[in-house]
Amino acid sequence: MKELTLFDDERLDVVNEKITLIQKKDGLTFGTDAFLLASFIKPRANGRAAELGAGTGIISFLLASKNKFSSVHAFEIQEDFASLAKRNAEYNELAERVCVIQSDVRDLKVSEYGEFDAVFTNPPYMKTDSGKRNDSDRKYIARHEVCGDISDFCAAAFRLLKHGGRFYAVWRPDRLCDLFFAMRQNRLEPKIITPVCATPKTPPSMVLVSATKGGASGMTMTAPLVLYRDGTTELSDEAQKIYDTLSFE
Repeated sequence: MKELTLFDDERLDVVNEKITLIQKKDGLTFGTDAFLLASFIKPRANGRAAELGAGTGIISFLLASKNKFSSVHAFEIQEDFASLAKRNAEYNELAERVCVIQSDVRDLKVSEYGEFDAVFTNPPYMKTDSGKRNDSDRKYIARHEVCGDISDFCAAAFRLLKHGGRFYAVWRPDRLCDLFFAMRQNRLEPKIITPVCATPKTPPSMVLVSATKGGASGMTMTAPLVLYRDGTTELSDEAQKIYDTLSFE
């Protein structure tokens, strides 16, 4: 890896044997939702993918490191995070595979970037009038629909995707109606939904959803993914396999 200078508000975290990530101390950090979404996305070795709201770029880097796509465009609206993602791409020697672009998802045009085989997002989950106001503007923008709501993200995905292309998102169970409505409005037909639970006895804390642009109606709900053995912090066999392979079988 290249030499690196960290600023006072940054830290360096090892993600896996291939990726080391620069993260903002007062920004949202890499978590389970990002890793599971990267695993949920089906590979297309010669395909092009786009990420809406890249943050540090971790999902794009995971996909590139596993050769799930030949190239990824990572779009991020916050200038400091776009700059950080570019540094992460260079530090992990992925700059030739992951192109980081500072842009508002509401402004993205296929005439400028071409069509993509897949578009994915770990978008802001919360409405602007919900939850406690974060002390950090970075966290507030990343968590709340300040720079576009889920309808804006789905509209951007529709514009960028090829007909038959796949849209992937990780989302909150309590706002599933909003997600499905936005997808239907933008001709993204939900196809697979996987609930994610901490233990066998807890309700889902997140859902993973894939949709097809221009697809026919018809959706499959899989069995829940249970992350931990009941009463422990030990990963379940299924979750461990996903972490080891970065894929859902």
